[in-house]
Amino acid sequence: MPLLLWSSASHATIFHLSLSRILSLQAPALLRRLCHHRQPTMSTHLRFHAFAANPIRTKTPKPTDPYSPNSAVEALKACVLSDTHDPISPSFKVLPFRKGCPLAGSTSGGTVPNWHLGWISVADCGALLADSDVKLSDESLVYLGSRSEEDVIYWALDVSEASKLVEELGKRQFCFVELRTLMVATDWTDARAMGELAVAGHARALMEWRVLSRFCGSCGSKTIPKEAGRRVQCSNELCKKRIYPRVDPVVIMLVIDRENDRALLSRQSRFVPRMWSCLAGFMEPGESMEEAVRRETWEETGIEVGEVVYHSSQPWPVGPSSMPCQLMVGFFAYARSREINVDKKELEDAQWHSREDVRKALTFAEYEKAQRIAAVKVDQMCNGVEERKNLSADFNVESGELAPMFIPGPFAIAHHLITTWANQEAPPPPGTRLGCNITLGSSSSISNL
Repeated sequence: MPLLLWSSASHATIFHLSLSRILSLQAPALLRRLCHHRQPTMSTHLRFHAFAANPIRTKTPKPTDPYSPNSAVEALKACVLSDTHDPISPSFKVLPFRKGCPLAGSTSGGTVPNWHLGWISVADCGALLADSDVKLSDESLVYLGSRSEEDVIYWALDVSEASKLVEELGKRQFCFVELRTLMVATDWTDARAMGELAVAGHARALMEWRVLSRFCGSCGSKTIPKEAGRRVQCSNELCKKRIYPRVDPVVIMLVIDRENDRALLSRQSRFVPRMWSCLAGFMEPGESMEEAVRRETWEETGIEVGEVVYHSSQPWPVGPSSMPCQLMVGFFAYARSREINVDKKELEDAQWHSREDVRKALTFAEYEKAQRIAAVKVDQMCNGVEERKNLSADFNVESGELAPMFIPGPFAIAHHLITTWANQEAPPPPGTRLGCNITLGSSSSISNL
């Protein structure tokens, strides 16, 4: 029975455990559920969640490596202070941010435009900021990662105070676009685009955290960046508290009934009409993830949960700026009860939905249509056709046209929790011998996380 314990964008490591070993790890009822249902390859053909598998952040180089954060800072200082225009090694690329929005451009070559991040060189960046209040220095730049094979180190820079920069970059057909908008406009079948989205998400999380950590939470003194901006430290000599990026874990769960025939989906008042999704909630201090799943389900719907099974996790940098580093941890949760008692302060509604109804809500044609519309609008924004605005609502409206209900699109972990369950096969007839060949999808499946 293959149990997937770890995977990446390129390959997966699978450990095969015997049935007796599995029985010692999981409850027999859970084993029967899993053996009865094969997890198929996802129709979205994703190998990783949106915002995961950052191509320039695969691992942290050792301090002596020329591409490490500390080495990169020293090389950056030499580059910024140097008056020479000769090529340097490694080279540097900078991604400007304005009020949490990354710089982006668009290419209109094919039937659907493709957005890309607006990387600019250190020299161009310095020239653009020459007459602004934003100074290009090792303290203002944040290390994002590197590509040693291309001899490039990547940085992010907050240019919110450089108001004239918007016009200057607009002349180059660049604009600052909200990350949610780029998320909707991303072709999830394009590995390059998914990589760009992951880089943008990681950068936004760090940039927003930097804004929140300008002052020490212990003594109130200003903080100074350390380790190429990957942490900050209190400037007070009597304090010197070290502050690292904060990650807020959120459990998100698809609750399934005892017969494995219905799933519990909920609506929040902020959702657009007809949109339903999984239950979710922040973890509290002193509880395990499984306990958080059970607590949140009980608090919001009155449903008692027994078995809890991990599915996958997803970084989620498009939350509020006060919590820019959320980590969504996905689970299947098997209900012990069915009577729903909705907490109206948390949810607008919660209902059990059959597998057939959920399958009808998987409107992939509408997801693709929404992606095309958003991509065209980003292209228009970069070419000065329309002003910047949040386009994420377009996805939701478009997705709701063809069905009485719909679920979040492929960029959200909720989509893959729901789709994995909805596409399960029917249980075998009574008396069928339980096999040991659980398959969690092909190597290109999001189920392989």
